[in-house]
Amino acid sequence: MSLTRLLLASTAVCIASAAHAEDWRLAKDEEGIKVYLSEVAGSPYKAYRGVTLIKTDVAKLRAMQEDVVASCTWIHECQEQRLLKHEGDKSWTYTRFNTPWPVTPRDSIIEVTTEQGADGSVTRTLHGMPDYRPEEKGYVRVASVEGHWTMTPKPDGMVEVVYEAHTDPGGSVPSWLSNKFVVEAPFNTLKGMRETAQQ
Repeated sequence: MSLTRLLLASTAVCIASAAHAEDWRLAKDEEGIKVYLSEVAGSPYKAYRGVTLIKTDVAKLRAMQEDVVASCTWIHECQEQRLLKHEGDKSWTYTRFNTPWPVTPRDSIIEVTTEQGADGSVTRTLHGMPDYRPEEKGYVRVASVEGHWTMTPKPDGMVEVVYEAHTDPGGSVPSWLSNKFVVEAPFNTLKGMRETAQQ
């Protein structure tokens, strides 16, 4: 990547993060996991950020995430997940999610870009690609996803994991469900990831 493209990409990431990070509010702090929420201009849905420490190494967490099928076991309400394509530092995944009745189940297609930091950290940027494949019968396609995973090595064999995202679930979703999701999704996903990594 040229220096110009790198600077533009870095600027875009900073702008996207800033849009979510104007006013983070702690919504849950349990079991060593903190979940923060933020309003997003022009959207009825809040952005979320989950933060925890896991006693493992970055390589193991990256491998867990890149095992697309198996990672469904620890992702919140994941019903099924598969890899559509892998090319260089990018991959495209298809995921189906459970939703409580009578809400129609959701599915999503995410482009994941993985970057290795000089400090040993790994950042995986998430970008929704709802039109990458035709919609599936019986599912509402998630309209947009923007977010990232950041895994940073810390002293004493710990890794700080940050999972941040803003999602538009598409279709009609009751406010009680969307408010529940933005807290439970990062909390349960990080909890499941930690339990799996430390087994």
